[in-house]
Amino acid sequence: MAGLLTGLSSLGAAGPEVLLLKRNGWVPNNEALPVLLWRGVMEPGKADAMEALFRKHGWTPEWRNGVYPFHHYHSTAHEVLGFAGGEARLLLGGPAPGGKEVTVRAGDVAILPCGTGHCRVSASGDFLVIGAYALAQRWDLCREGPDAAAVERMRRLPFPAADPLGGELARVWRY
Repeated sequence: MAGLLTGLSSLGAAGPEVLLLKRNGWVPNNEALPVLLWRGVMEPGKADAMEALFRKHGWTPEWRNGVYPFHHYHSTAHEVLGFAGGEARLLLGGPAPGGKEVTVRAGDVAILPCGTGHCRVSASGDFLVIGAYALAQRWDLCREGPDAAAVERMRRLPFPAADPLGGELARVWRY
């Protein structure tokens, strides 16, 4: 796993982009916890090592693929997206005008709290994402506004014990 991170000291020094997204139409987002977007903190093309790092910190890798091209969120899990290859434009937080378009590249990592809307706008042919979930949570796929049960699930979802990169998630995420 040596060389996977470009440097833990640079990880802590630069810090992530922090996006606090408010409810946007039917997309609940998570007004208590922001999206964290780390830029260039992992070595591109090392999907196996990326999965191992996430697993080491209690985040269970469940799939390798892309990001769905439709707006959705998860009410049962916090999610980390490790971008292992290519690049893409994603819309976070639901449709415009409330959503935030970001470009992600191999080596970036996004931590999405439950309820965060996300969708792929475009991607390169070699775009590869590692999807992992905190505390072995099982993700669901929500494409419409949350009912009372989904709101309660999101409210009661446990706080992750660790940052998937090994940092201090509690410094930025506060319950």
